[in-house]
Amino acid sequence: YIYVHDLPSRFNEDMLKECKSLSLWTNMCKFTTNAGLGPPLENVEGVFSDTGWYATNQFAVDVIFSNRMKQYECLTEDSSIAAAIFVPFYAGFDIARYLWGYNISRRDAASLDLVDWLMKRPEWNIMNGKDHFLVAGRITWDFRRLSEEESDWGNKLLFLPAAKNMSMLVVESSPWNANDFGIPYPTYFHPAKDADVFNWQDRMRGLERKWLFSFAGAPRPGNAKSIRGQLIEQCRSSPVGKLLECDFGESKCHSPSSIMQMFQSSQFCLQPQGDSYTRRSAFDSMLAGCIPVFFHPGSAYTQYTWHLPKNYTKYSVFIPEDDIRKRNMSIEEILGQIPPEQVKIMREEVISLIPGLVYADPRSKLETLKDAFDVAVQAVINKVTNLRKDIIEDHIDKNFIEENSWKYALLDEGKHEVGAHEWDPFFSKPKKDDSGES
Repeated sequence: YIYVHDLPSRFNEDMLKECKSLSLWTNMCKFTTNAGLGPPLENVEGVFSDTGWYATNQFAVDVIFSNRMKQYECLTEDSSIAAAIFVPFYAGFDIARYLWGYNISRRDAASLDLVDWLMKRPEWNIMNGKDHFLVAGRITWDFRRLSEEESDWGNKLLFLPAAKNMSMLVVESSPWNANDFGIPYPTYFHPAKDADVFNWQDRMRGLERKWLFSFAGAPRPGNAKSIRGQLIEQCRSSPVGKLLECDFGESKCHSPSSIMQMFQSSQFCLQPQGDSYTRRSAFDSMLAGCIPVFFHPGSAYTQYTWHLPKNYTKYSVFIPEDDIRKRNMSIEEILGQIPPEQVKIMREEVISLIPGLVYADPRSKLETLKDAFDVAVQAVINKVTNLRKDIIEDHIDKNFIEENSWKYALLDEGKHEVGAHEWDPFFSKPKKDDSGES
């Protein structure tokens, strides 16, 4: 069972009434329609299916998830029998309003108010909030302000002592913290029944894929570490590479059909880091049956451990960033060396993952398939159930090192010890250099 807190409307529904103020650049009103899916996409170019496709905003998970929860078949009014307790606070929408140009007291206000409200509730006292979870469709760094400096980014929701007890599901989690968990970005596809998914999977199996690899994205000239410039160069100069550039003005990158069309005609899709480790594009490409190529383990492998196989070689290719950055290795060569039989097996694995990566239409219910929502809720329930068991049996792990959170997430069932890992260099905390820059 899941118990859902009946929060005052200022924590959720009221924000939707003020949808014009939810983002500085985008009028979010159209994106909050259709239970958070946004306006329907017409299948003009035959790239989508005729139903189930929406112009979904990448930050809309707050609303989609809450609306899916209303359909959950084991809701209870009795918190004492609940396996977990859901807090329907639109944390992502809340901070999005105040990220630019607002002082920190404004940015923190709703989070402090929420925690204050929760801690006064009898449900909180059962486990001090350790059985509580909330969802935000934004990246964890928006909720992890490290200081009280006005110039510092975001709010401090995830650093509040009470919030450290709760689980927060975000589209990108922190490798070094234990209270957040990665869940998929929403794609444009929101099936209403199993058949919608099966038909789509069959279609993705049968496509002719004329490009060996493709990339949709913009360079990051201001970021010296970014490899995007090199990827764009390689796409441009390869006869088997396809590029969708997202530079100026109304680019094709904001056209769902252009993006999906390219992914559907590509065998591999390059998914480097964006402004942060992760990007929505990884999910759009897998939805198109395109095998993702990652360059940093934080872009998927340490993020979506509930939704993707821990053995990442089954569904993706990993090329360490330095192979591109320093050695300028040829992507065409690396991918061209993978035997066609192997490519086929990997593509089948990607296509088989689709149900658990999409959010079904909150207004209906899939019959047998588990979507991204089902997978996440089950994982939260398992986590809280195991925690309860550990508390009862006094099995609390005294050796847990929070800074190694990403390593624990990769462990097999029943294993508790972490040691040195091949990805340590990717996650060593930044050290200050002589200029004081980290």
